Amino acid sequence: MKKLIGFLAIIMMLAVLPHITLAAEPYDLKAHYQKAEYDIPMRDGIRLHTVVYAPRDHSKSYPIILQRTPYSAGPYGDEYIKASALGPHIDMVRDGYIFVTQDARGTYMSEGVFSDIRPLSDKPGGVDESTDNYDTIDWLIKNIENNNGRVGEWGISHPGWFAMMGMINPHPALKAVSPQATTGDPFIGDDSHRNGINRLMARMAWSHSMIEATAADRHDPNKKIVQPDFGTNWGYEFFLKSGPLDKINDKYFDGQLTSVWQDVIDHPNYDDHYQRRNMPKLMNNITLPALFVMGWFDAPDPYGTIATYHAIEEKNPQNKTTLVGGPWVHGSWRSSDGSKIGDIKFGSQTSDFYNKNMLIPFFEFYLKTKGDYKPAEAYMFETGGNKWHRFNEWPPKNMKEKALYLTDNFKLSFEPPKMDGADSYINDPNKPVPYSTKIEFGYALGEYRIEDQRMQTTRGDVLTYQSDMLEDDITIAGPVLAKLVTKTTGTDADWFVKIIDVFPNEGENPGYQMLVGAEGMRAKYRNNLTNPEPVTPGEPTDINFEIRDKFHTFKKGHKIMIQVHSTWFPIYDRNPGQFMNIYTADIDDYKKTTQTVIRSKAAPSRVILPVLEAQ
Repeated sequence: MKKLIGFLAIIMMLAVLPHITLAAEPYDLKAHYQKAEYDIPMRDGIRLHTVVYAPRDHSKSYPIILQRTPYSAGPYGDEYIKASALGPHIDMVRDGYIFVTQDARGTYMSEGVFSDIRPLSDKPGGVDESTDNYDTIDWLIKNIENNNGRVGEWGISHPGWFAMMGMINPHPALKAVSPQATTGDPFIGDDSHRNGINRLMARMAWSHSMIEATAADRHDPNKKIVQPDFGTNWGYEFFLKSGPLDKINDKYFDGQLTSVWQDVIDHPNYDDHYQRRNMPKLMNNITLPALFVMGWFDAPDPYGTIATYHAIEEKNPQNKTTLVGGPWVHGSWRSSDGSKIGDIKFGSQTSDFYNKNMLIPFFEFYLKTKGDYKPAEAYMFETGGNKWHRFNEWPPKNMKEKALYLTDNFKLSFEPPKMDGADSYINDPNKPVPYSTKIEFGYALGEYRIEDQRMQTTRGDVLTYQSDMLEDDITIAGPVLAKLVTKTTGTDADWFVKIIDVFPNEGENPGYQMLVGAEGMRAKYRNNLTNPEPVTPGEPTDINFEIRDKFHTFKKGHKIMIQVHSTWFPIYDRNPGQFMNIYTADIDDYKKTTQTVIRSKAAPSRVILPVLEAQ
């Protein structure tokens, strides 16, 4: 019987995501820290399980570093966590802080009911993650000995979102917050969806991983988590045959998938469920210094960090907020040295540079009043050029939007098309474009978002446009925009656009086609995410969307490539080519369609690059 080994392995990884760290020199945590566990009461009587590691040296007071998580505050009982996994960085453990990790409401050892990206309560006296954060800090300040009255909060991924919630109506003792790889909106650009396209494989993997953590009967010693027999270890093969997405829970999981999965199925459009979970719109009256951290190749959360940072800047222009962007996948500034991803090297240990020069000084300054912390508005690592930059704003002032046009003979040009034309392909959702050459099944954290794209150019359902060899470096810094003029023979379609750096045929990684950025748009949401509209078959239709922020140099001698296609599977679900609720689509609903990209003088398809100009 074929069991989904890779799937189960990624579940274990997700369960300890906040604790994944680089190997570090030995440090005897037990000799220096005393561990204790508490069930802290919230204002509604629910108790949240909290693990505290406090320095044994009581000759001075220490600030508190708080992390709230759905991924377990364990290990529980007498066992100690590894020193390198305790806080944001091992050097902070050596320097001395009170480290606190809490099982979020409804997870692991805490009471209550879990709600994924729980919205702010709209009821007088109601509870949410903001109030839980406040009540937790209030209890810690009053009950944990030798604290100096200052609290910092941090987290990566979901714990980063909890940290961000702590910034809303914060406790007076909270002095500094670092949300990292955080969700901004799970329908627009994070975790669950990209402009309405479901992040299928990852969502199912995460939902399965959260059964034990969040189920109402999670403390039942007789509870057994179903381990499905999918008949394959290749997600591509499984999802082609799995049938309607709204039947997967019962068919493969005996109905054990919780609201983490069901909420997605029950809310196919951008309704009130998602609108209340839009974090940027909640960033009013933010007064806390914040260090936002994101990776250029983050798969789950490319949107949230930057969108929330911009919202704080717009609504609270005097707030001390810094944005850090590095050459990382999801959370890899903590789980790797940041010197490379796959075949692409970045010339230095970027994670070490960030930790030593940004993260550690940030908390030392605000929690220990130590050091001379003078942050930039944005610290950004330039891929391609492989160097760090400090900016007074992001995007930089000297960024100028420049259109790169799709033209005849599959060429790219900074000049508009001189002749009318169009390029078409047959999209067969039963033979979708794979997201990677790897045979895997589970939660791909992002390496595929820098992967060599040469295999994709061999497919007839991928349009590939390429520039001439560059005579000078071109650096982009800011959001990349896709502006396509399209036609389809169906009533709905998905459109993916990739921007790719084509290496020369000599030197390191000869001929490599490095994926720099990729994003998609489901056509029925082109005008409104809440009220989808069918596409009129054969009618020219504008498809406009962001490929998100990038900071990359296409070097002299390289080429720029743009790819356009309609499936990227099974990282994203397929579009049946019909205007319908895709979560109920059965195998026979998926139809072939002819997709066309128009590239005429009157209706040019193009990508808008944020080109950095010399000052």
